[in-house]
Amino acid sequence: MNKTMIAAIASTMLAACGGGSDDNANALPQLSAATPANLSGTCDALAARLAFANTSFTSVQDVPAGTLSIAGKAVPEHCVIAGKMNERVSSVDGKTYAIGFEMRLPLAWNGRFFYQANGGLDGNVVAATGVISGGGPLNNALNMGFAVISSDAGHSAAQNPLFGLDPQARLDYGYQAVAKLTPMAKQVIKTAYGKGPDRSYFEGCSNGGRHAMVAAARYAADYDGIIAGDPGFHLPKAAIGEMWSAQQFAKVATANTTGGLPDIKTGFTAQERQLVASRIIAKCDSLDGAADGMVQDIKACQANFDLARDVPTCSANVRDGSCLTGAQKDAIGQVFSGAHNSAGTALYAGFPYDAGISGANWALWKQSNSITLDPGAAAFTFTTPPQSASLLSQLSAYALNFSMDNDAPKIFATSGVYGEASWSFMPPPDETNLSALKKRGAKLIVYHGTSDPVFSSNDTTDWYQRLTTANAGDASGFARLYTVAGMNHCSGGPSADQFDMLTPMIAWVEQGKAPDSVTATARDASNAVPNSEVPADWGAGRARPLCPYPKVARYKGGDLNSAGSFSCG
Repeated sequence: MNKTMIAAIASTMLAACGGGSDDNANALPQLSAATPANLSGTCDALAARLAFANTSFTSVQDVPAGTLSIAGKAVPEHCVIAGKMNERVSSVDGKTYAIGFEMRLPLAWNGRFFYQANGGLDGNVVAATGVISGGGPLNNALNMGFAVISSDAGHSAAQNPLFGLDPQARLDYGYQAVAKLTPMAKQVIKTAYGKGPDRSYFEGCSNGGRHAMVAAARYAADYDGIIAGDPGFHLPKAAIGEMWSAQQFAKVATANTTGGLPDIKTGFTAQERQLVASRIIAKCDSLDGAADGMVQDIKACQANFDLARDVPTCSANVRDGSCLTGAQKDAIGQVFSGAHNSAGTALYAGFPYDAGISGANWALWKQSNSITLDPGAAAFTFTTPPQSASLLSQLSAYALNFSMDNDAPKIFATSGVYGEASWSFMPPPDETNLSALKKRGAKLIVYHGTSDPVFSSNDTTDWYQRLTTANAGDASGFARLYTVAGMNHCSGGPSADQFDMLTPMIAWVEQGKAPDSVTATARDASNAVPNSEVPADWGAGRARPLCPYPKVARYKGGDLNSAGSFSCG
């Protein structure tokens, strides 16, 4: 009997006895650890052996060690493979589509596969280095020895956002590209190393986080550890929410753009955002026991902070940055309450008040992308039937005139060749039924910045509460959520936003060590990848534990910059 068989039997016996894991996971299977292997031959030799149905491998090249460097770390020698799947000409718009991809295979492989889910509207084959969680990551999956794939999800950047005119491109973007790429990637790995991956991991943030949530629901058999960051798993609704926010700011704008539309940036200026942030801090900072400029107990903050009461009201409606007018308070309150139609029916979740409202990324999404990126996605990909391509030059007007009564329901519609509604192909189906993932011993980690301006952390905590209910009151044995105080969309803001979820995920999947907390670092000026929005008075090297929801990092005494001075409770 070989060592691998002995280890597998021991692992199974250990799981049956409840050992090697936390109490909540005792009844769940324990997956075995990955074993390493080396590339069989050279990159050139590999090129001659690659084959998969409907797939063209356009190049295979050797990348010497040190050619790539990420956060000062040299990436080991590897093969980079470029290719495309299912190339076709659309019968709807006459454009050529394909699922473009890149794979990077290290010569010294750790036995694991990493699917790098990219964000936004996709369309770019980003370098498959295996970007891991948190702002300014200091490591990557390729450097850790993973075989990595990255893709454009079925269309090129030049086709954004009009790829939504093609019904198949919609479906590839929504979920089918992952389904098609996964078996191909695993076959390439088997060809390269003589065996398929022992363990497979999936990670992304934003739309990549949505891809991850979809994978947890649709492809539980294919992935052992899935990490979803700031997930836009209700993206069609979130796009509506973005346009709703733009409309509220337009009501209090004090100037117009060159095109004659309200300049929504003037509805809520950077100085006014900083004012609101300071008032949130004043009311909520100490609720976790530490006056440190961070709001860890975000739920308690919502009960303590009141925009109308706690922010000064401008005298005679004179705005000077030290107050808000009554109309502004009404508009901002509507933004944070979330989109709704004229009947009062919620169309997307509300947002929690948090100090990260001062962040540049907050303004980027709420006051720029909300009238450019989001209406483009809504008009051509989420609305059925899609709008005419001629609307592309009028997206801001489309956003500001979007009807919450008449246009919003179109995300649920089908029409002719568009046989699947965006509300079907974008979100995870039956999103609180993750029984297939759970039963095979796979794990899910979700993290979300509490100051994310586009995908509400309230939406994610609500999902996790429903997931908990669906699992007899405790889902922590296979799925955990971590909120990140002050973090904007995937990174940035006055936050400790640099962390690694992949390493604890591997330990959870392969060793049964559930992550009771994950250390996050504030990227001050001394950091390898600094964040200019980290306040100077925080000092150097601030760290905080990210706690599994609903636990909160609470101060227990000691150095305010040390994660060890806080406990999850």
